[in-house]
Amino acid sequence: MGRRTNESWIAQEASRHQHRVGGPRYVFGILTAVGLLVLFYAVQAAPQTSAAGNKADSSSPPHAQTTPRRPPQAKTQKEYSSYNAAYALSGGAAVEKAADNFAVQYPDSELRVYLYSKAMHEYQNENNPGKLLAMAEKVLALDPDNSIALVLTASVLADSLSDTDLDREQKIAEIKNKSTHALETVDTAFVPPPGATPEQIDAYKITLRSMAHSALGIMELKSGADAAAEEDLQAGASLNKTEPDPYIWYHLALAQDHQKKYVEALASINQALPHTSTNPELERLARGERERLLKLTATPAVPQKPITKANSPQ
Repeated sequence: MGRRTNESWIAQEASRHQHRVGGPRYVFGILTAVGLLVLFYAVQAAPQTSAAGNKADSSSPPHAQTTPRRPPQAKTQKEYSSYNAAYALSGGAAVEKAADNFAVQYPDSELRVYLYSKAMHEYQNENNPGKLLAMAEKVLALDPDNSIALVLTASVLADSLSDTDLDREQKIAEIKNKSTHALETVDTAFVPPPGATPEQIDAYKITLRSMAHSALGIMELKSGADAAAEEDLQAGASLNKTEPDPYIWYHLALAQDHQKKYVEALASINQALPHTSTNPELERLARGERERLLKLTATPAVPQKPITKANSPQ
């Protein structure tokens, strides 16, 4: 359900929202929760076999061996050695070039997806959203169900979505598609890395689901669908209880504020503020929103009824 259709109110609210919406998360390193995702990819990038025909490490937990999808594997020792040399590099440009060279040398290698995934994360660490999206596209061309590439693409597109985008509707459609697909496939698409505990796997999937709901919520908030935004942002915020995401809580407060749910919005902004100290711009916006909501939720003083002859004491 969108906002009210009064044109002057929409224009006023759009202007107010433009100055209050949080900056793109990739500017803040997409927050601490994504550190978990990077860790998983770093571990997962090592194949369970050094070359085709070798048996998987017997120390791997049972759930890693019985998963519906097996990890990508090298077909030859030479391919595996070339992969290791490429993966050892750092820096987005260097890893991307190595991934491209590896793909030319081994056009059918199952390990290409790992190298492009590392390039994607290197560009993420460098706050380079354009290159991150380009690498995510290459990852998804090789693995359409890749959960991290799906949620990072949706998150970056949602965070940067603007009213002035010439391809705005295309971006909105892609955010919906990527986020929804990630939510639908995260349980079946993820191949646990060797040694991953059930607790780590659960935390990983929770983070992915939280980010997918957040991307949908941010897109809906910027599209004026405040009720839908509240639902998705609430889902994203509720999932990630171990590492609360202030970006989600802040925008949940905005969605509730737009619907005049001021008490709920104040509760949400109070959830955001304890976790904004490392993001000065987000902290400034959150404090400003809290001040506004405190004024709107303040109990007005009860006016005293003036004494008249009719009700004056005898």
